Amino acid sequence: MLKLSKFMKHVVEIKIPSLPSILFELDDSNSPKTVNDFLLALPFTVDLNVWGDEIYSSKSPIAQPEENAKQLVSLYDVAYWPTGKAICLFFGPTPIGNPGEITPASAVNVIGKIMTTDKTILDNVDGNRAEFSLQSN
Repeated sequence: MLKLSKFMKHVVEIKIPSLPSILFELDDSNSPKTVNDFLLALPFTVDLNVWGDEIYSSKSPIAQPEENAKQLVSLYDVAYWPTGKAICLFFGPTPIGNPGEITPASAVNVIGKIMTTDKTILDNVDGNRAEFSLQSN
């Protein structure tokens, strides 16, 4: 069974046809079981959607319950949304919640941090298919 090492960095690349890739680094400090299942599922392909300043995927191959789930997230967090089995990337506020807060539709398991911080990607990803894979060195 694949286990995430505390000493090894895992960078995930989201490849979107005709657009620059999005990179994020996995972090198992909040949701280790979810991160492990995410790694085991790679590579996988999903559809992308945009909700406010959040990119979220169609149903992913991951099936984990809430694990130290958060109702509010931080800028550039990457999370797994157990309710929709989706991967969520937070570039800023969502349509719900208070000003200055990033509020998912419901609690999420935080699994990493976005390294690509160009928000203009939000203008082009809605409706695209994307492949999630480990970045090769």
